[in-house]
This record gives sequence, C-alpha cells and structure tokens, in this order.
Amino acid sequence: MSDELRNLDAAHPPPHPLLIELERRSNSDGVPLISRVTARFLSTLVTAMQANRILEVGTGYGYSTLWMALAQPRVGRIWTIDSNVSNTALARDYFRRAAEDDYIEAFNTPAVELLENFPHRNLDIAFFAATASEYDRYLDLILPMLKLSGLAIFNDCLGMQGFVERFLRHPDLDATVLPFGIGFGARRQ
Repeated sequence: MSDELRNLDAAHPPPHPLLIELERRSNSDGVPLISRVTARFLSTLVTAMQANRILEVGTGYGYSTLWMALAQPRVGRIWTIDSNVSNTALARDYFRRAAEDDYIEAFNTPAVELLENFPHRNLDIAFFAATASEYDRYLDLILPMLKLSGLAIFNDCLGMQGFVERFLRHPDLDATVLPFGIGFGARRQ
C-alpha cells in the first residue's frame, strides 16, 4: 500500500473490529479479500442507495458481505454464494458475531447453477468477487434480476480486456471501470 493510500485509510474511522479481525485471519490463512478501499466503496454505495436486496457471488470469509450488511437498512437482505463449505462456515460465524446473521443467507453451491434458477428479482446490487473467467456468464444471468438503476459490480476486472469491453458497451448498462479495478454498471433498461 502506498503512503497516500495509508494516509487516506488512516483518515477514515476504523472499521468494525470484526472486519479488522477478518483481515488478520485472511492474511494469516492466505485467503484473498477485496481491498479495504473496495469494501468502503461498497459500503458507501449500499448506504447511498439504501440497498436492501443484495446478491454477492464469492463469499470467501464474508469480509465484503459484512461490510455491506453493516451498511444496509435493517429490513435488508443479502444472498451470498460460495461453493467452499469451510469458508462459508467461518463467514457464518462472523455474521452471527456481528448480529447480522438474520439478514444474510449463504449458499454453498456453484454460483452459475444457483443463478440460473434464482427466485429473487429487483436486486439493488449484485457484487461479484469470484472466478473472473465466469464474469461474462454472471453478467448475462444477473441483468434480468436487477431493478432499474440496480448496480452490477465486478471486482478486479481491470485486466480482463474482453470482459471490460463488453461490460462498458453493454446496451443495458451505464458502466465504468474505476482505476482500482472495480467495474460497476447501472441497469438502464
């Protein structure tokens, strides 16, 4: 992390203690997390939109899930998908400890299989931090589930030239990719 990013991070209030614990645990276990910059960005979007219907693909240890859950209104719901059972079990423990477990439903199944029959529509946000090779398929599956102006957000897509071009030119999205690698697009049709 550069000095500028460290100074910027220090200017923010500290994250919830369980988020700091998750960062340490993930680092110790070698399990990747989204960056704290990305997590704060997601939290701000959830707050600004008062997003209460969120889908996440790529639960991992539940770091991004918890950032979003702590920002959403109490009537909110997050559905998170990850096929790794042990990671999801650990994430569920953190959700419980943060008193957010009543608002989060975790699925252990391949995401594409679940999304092909996912019953929920009018999603405010769909966030993908999973296998990048599946991003094209996720985009196709998620667009009909988003509400008008709902956001499709893809983590770490900056180096994925083919996907980025398709995402930015998609006729149903007003999309951009930020310099820190997050692609996000608002559904316009």
